[in-house]
Amino acid sequence: MNPRLAEATSPYLRAHAGNPVAWFPWGEEAFAEARRRDVPVMVSIGYSTCHWCHVMARESFEDETTAAELDAGFVSIKVDREEHPEVDAAYMAAASAFSPSLGWPLTVFATPEGRPFYAGTYFPPQPRAGIPAFRQVLAAVHEAWTERREQIDETADAVAGALAEVRGSAPTEDSSVPSADDLAGAARALAAREDPLHGGFGDPSAGAPKFPVATALRFLQARVVREHAAEASVVADRALGAMAASPLRDAVEGGFFRYATRPDWTVPHYERMLTDNAQLLDVAMDAVPAREDIARGSAAFLRDVLQQPGGGFGAAQDSESWIGGARSEGGYYARVAADRAGLEAPAVDGKVVSGWNGLAVGALARAGARLGEASWIEAARWAADAVLETNVTADGRLLRASLDEVPSRAHATLADHGQLAAGLIALAVATGEVAYAARARELVDACVGPDGRVAVPGGGDPVLSRQGIGAPDAASDADEPSGPAAVAEAAAALWMLGAGDAYRGIAESLISSHAPAALAQPLAYGALLRVAASLAAAPRQVVVVTDDARAALATAARSIRADVVSIVSPQQATSWTGAGFELFAEKTQRDGLPTAYDCRDFACRLPVTEVADLPA
Repeated sequence: MNPRLAEATSPYLRAHAGNPVAWFPWGEEAFAEARRRDVPVMVSIGYSTCHWCHVMARESFEDETTAAELDAGFVSIKVDREEHPEVDAAYMAAASAFSPSLGWPLTVFATPEGRPFYAGTYFPPQPRAGIPAFRQVLAAVHEAWTERREQIDETADAVAGALAEVRGSAPTEDSSVPSADDLAGAARALAAREDPLHGGFGDPSAGAPKFPVATALRFLQARVVREHAAEASVVADRALGAMAASPLRDAVEGGFFRYATRPDWTVPHYERMLTDNAQLLDVAMDAVPAREDIARGSAAFLRDVLQQPGGGFGAAQDSESWIGGARSEGGYYARVAADRAGLEAPAVDGKVVSGWNGLAVGALARAGARLGEASWIEAARWAADAVLETNVTADGRLLRASLDEVPSRAHATLADHGQLAAGLIALAVATGEVAYAARARELVDACVGPDGRVAVPGGGDPVLSRQGIGAPDAASDADEPSGPAAVAEAAAALWMLGAGDAYRGIAESLISSHAPAALAQPLAYGALLRVAASLAAAPRQVVVVTDDARAALATAARSIRADVVSIVSPQQATSWTGAGFELFAEKTQRDGLPTAYDCRDFACRLPVTEVADLPA
């Protein structure tokens, strides 16, 4: 048993602790050992619910002969991409120089200084369909390292130079925040990519995998899009309905699978991710009409399957499980409820990722408030408290993740800060407790430097920084909001709560600098465009002050689709004001009755105490 991996805060690394390979976790120790031995580094990147990662592990990393070749000629590093997303992004960008087909497992060969010189994805144990065997790759790399070092150094320098050039290309600074018409145009361009047969995005004849792309769906559901491009907005509702009625959604436990391998949403890849299901819960609630059935299924999956004993939400559920003594991909999910009862469920990666928990906290808090599901809000609170307790250092620095309430050493990303902050704001609004919003404000403030530029606090992964092999500074989304989009969302939400115009300025700066790329490629920038949409029209903010959260006026307010709907007690309103959130200033009960304030762009109408007087 490899103690370096057995003690890791990653289930993916722990699963490889029994390999005969002398794995190192990501860190300076591995590169120092490679320099001492003067051998190349083999970096293997994957995650615990990745099917082909499991396959390559069984075929190659558990093989004694292959392990011996690795140990003799290389220093091997195993990386959980979910724990170290910056490392994954940097090496993925480098790998694009060697292969157009990228994914996981990602296999990268680098110099002891960390400069990649060759990369690929899955390599089989025997040559297959033009793909060399893994041991053939090892032999070729070893031969090149020992006999053609100069060529390797030239390649490594060229890749490092290309990455530096990409990182050095600054976003546009003289652009402006998109207007409502700009956003409507981007929404129509995105809607034009709809699969007319099966919903979602893509060409039905191409046969390519089909992903939910929740970030893009949420942009299409924005209020500005519904008002200015209604025909584009319904594309999101159609996609949601198609996915929910297809094998992409688990009919028993309610969660959505990662993607479908066919255009009609069939033959799913069966892993179930926290990021997808948290965002699709929001998509279900933002549909017109809201799809409560889908939302309840997604919330049940988050709470019953992914939520860990310590409160945080695990990263994902595996696609594979043991059935009849053999590993089966999707076999568990193919069973009806009665047949599942006797089976061992696929394993859950219990790694609690800070930003992803923010996505789930926000989605459950919003949905729980609208549907009156107090248990959902409590689940969100439990998760938020767990992250703030475990994933934060003694000096207040946010960490990327934890496992079994043991924090990882991995640094939090910009997306972690923004996603967690946005989730905490939603929880503050749902509970009326300003402390969560104040902590969110601290997270956003930590990302803003003295010059006003937004960057990850502390400068990101220290090993990559020392090596000069950083990840591209991209604002485009993958399966979650990017760092710039997430911080912009949190900043905009703080502004809407009255934290000050400086926060709107942060959001506008982030959006405007990436606006040309976002408007040109809306599928890749859905999260950023959704934040832009929230700033393109005057916000509507509804505050109800009452000691009875179940009062008829409070219930009516919760059904309003406004930018902010907050139900607070008189004492809570005072606390919000004292903490610097001016939306709540002078918000009191009238004549001891529940009182609603309907505000448009911070200008409030006369307070009302009757449901009939509160506009829908």
